[in-house]
Amino acid sequence: MSDFDDTPASNPWAALRRLTPARIALGRAGTSLPTDAQLDFQFAHAQARDAVHLPLDADELAAGLTERGHQVLQLHSAAADRNTYLQRPDLGRRLDAASAQTLRDYPHAHPGGYDLAVVIADGLSALAVQRHSLAFLDRWQQQASEDGWTLAPICLVRQGRVAVADEVAELLGAKMVVILIGERPGLSSPDSLGLYFTYAPKVGLTDAFRNCISNVRLEGLSYGLAAHKLLYLMREAGRRKLSGVSLKDEAEVLSLEGEAPAAIGNFLVDD
Repeated sequence: MSDFDDTPASNPWAALRRLTPARIALGRAGTSLPTDAQLDFQFAHAQARDAVHLPLDADELAAGLTERGHQVLQLHSAAADRNTYLQRPDLGRRLDAASAQTLRDYPHAHPGGYDLAVVIADGLSALAVQRHSLAFLDRWQQQASEDGWTLAPICLVRQGRVAVADEVAELLGAKMVVILIGERPGLSSPDSLGLYFTYAPKVGLTDAFRNCISNVRLEGLSYGLAAHKLLYLMREAGRRKLSGVSLKDEAEVLSLEGEAPAAIGNFLVDD
């Protein structure tokens, strides 16, 4: 009888896998990854690639918005197709001539300008926009219903990047703009929705004038919390007349669903 103990050693990292989607404690087969881990990685990589190239179903999204009572305008960036969009980021930041003219010709219902323009663009993950934008807007409207914001028609922009929202809002005469856009897919998050908020938007602004709320999805930042943060930024921007690096996110957050808000503190400093 051999004295060699071939019982597999316990993996002290295994328990941590329940707490994170990060690829830890994958094990090994000789000098390589186990087959299951390798196949899982290839599947995640394929999902990320597909998310970049998947076209946005703007008609379906527009129908969902119309059912909720929103006015919707479908627009297009200056990037004519997906290949151009991926190779020429500058074209995705501006509207094409026909879309810009559509906004110039739009009859404004509020002569003094709208409070907020909402832009939805495919970005680098149409999957994120398709999955999360309607649900997020539903939660935002629930929280914003008593504030009395005037809302411009929601603009759907195909092949759009973040800065295209500035041109949309400027042409519509909106004081603030938020763009809901698909973020660059990660290997564990092919459907992450980003929100970029700007006060006094106009063509030519840099990212320093924008506030970002990132990773809005079921496994990331919840719709309710993202809506809460956006409303905080809107209220503070309206009061202080600025956004971006000069406007810090100091919103109170709900510690548990339905509980009173708790202020965010510095965990490095005792209260």
